[in-house]
Amino acid sequence: MATFKDFRNNVKPNWCPGCGDFSVQAAIQRAAANVGLEPDNLAVISGIGCSGRISGYINAYGFHGIHGRSLPIAQGVKMANRDLTVIASGGDGDGYAIGMSHTIHAIRRNIDITYIVMDNQIYGLTKGQTSPRSEMGFKTKSTPKGSIESSLNVMEMALTAGATFVAQSFSTDLKDLTALIEAGINHKGFSLINVFSPCVTYNKINTYDWFKENLTKLSDIDGYNPNNRNQAMQTLMEHNGLVTGLIYQNLEKPSYQELVHGYSETPLVHTELELEEDKFNKLVAEFM
Repeated sequence: MATFKDFRNNVKPNWCPGCGDFSVQAAIQRAAANVGLEPDNLAVISGIGCSGRISGYINAYGFHGIHGRSLPIAQGVKMANRDLTVIASGGDGDGYAIGMSHTIHAIRRNIDITYIVMDNQIYGLTKGQTSPRSEMGFKTKSTPKGSIESSLNVMEMALTAGATFVAQSFSTDLKDLTALIEAGINHKGFSLINVFSPCVTYNKINTYDWFKENLTKLSDIDGYNPNNRNQAMQTLMEHNGLVTGLIYQNLEKPSYQELVHGYSETPLVHTELELEEDKFNKLVAEFM
C-alpha cells in the first residue's frame, strides 16, 4: 500500500518560502495515501497561476492546463477513465475569474471529481493584482485607490448552484485539510474545497495572522449540521464566509456518471477500439 512518500517526486516546488500551497500539496499527498490510492490511480489537473504548478509536484498523472480550463480537462479525464481519482486544482483567479463558468457548470453537473482552490485573494503569478476574491477597498497594482468591486462569496455561490459537497479549510491546519480532501475524494459527486492559502509576497492584508483572528471552525458551532443546506447558507452569511470545515454535503443526489445513458463500466483506456471491416465500411457508407 502506498504512503504519502510514494506521491512525492524529485521536482522541487518554486513557490515563495512560506506560501500556503506547500501545505495543500502535502495534504493532497497524505489524503491520497490515506484513502488507499496508488500513484497510477490518481490524476491531478491544474490551471494557470502559482498554484497551477502543483500538478508537476505530485507523483501521479498530471496535466498543466491553460488559464481557467482545469475543470473541463479534469471532467474529460474522468469521463474517459472512470477508474481514476481525479483532482482539479488552481487558484481563485483561475477558478473564480476566467474559469468561473466552468466552475458553475461543473458544480451543477455533479461529476465525480474533487476541485481544490488555493484562495489567496490576489493574483500572485502576475505580481499582485486584485482578484474576484479581494475585498472592496483592497489596494493592489491594478486598484491603487482600492477596489470598487465586492468580493465574490464563492461558498454561497456553490450552494446556490446546487453543490453536493462544499468545504473550506486553512492551509496551516494540515490535519483538517487532509481530512476534508479525503472526504471529498470519497464523495460520489463534485466536491469543492476552498483553501485559504496566504500569499506571503503580495498580499499583506489577508495574512496568516489575519486568518487566525477571523476564521471560525464549524466544529465550534453548537448544533451545526452539514446536511442542512439552509443552515449552511445562513452560517456563511453570518460569518462573511470565513468558516472552515465541511460546510454542506448532499448524499442523495446521484453523480453525473450515474445518470449518463449507456455510460460503459469499462473505461475507454481498456476498451477494444479495433473495428471489424464490415462495421467500418458501414460507418463510412453513411457519409458517402
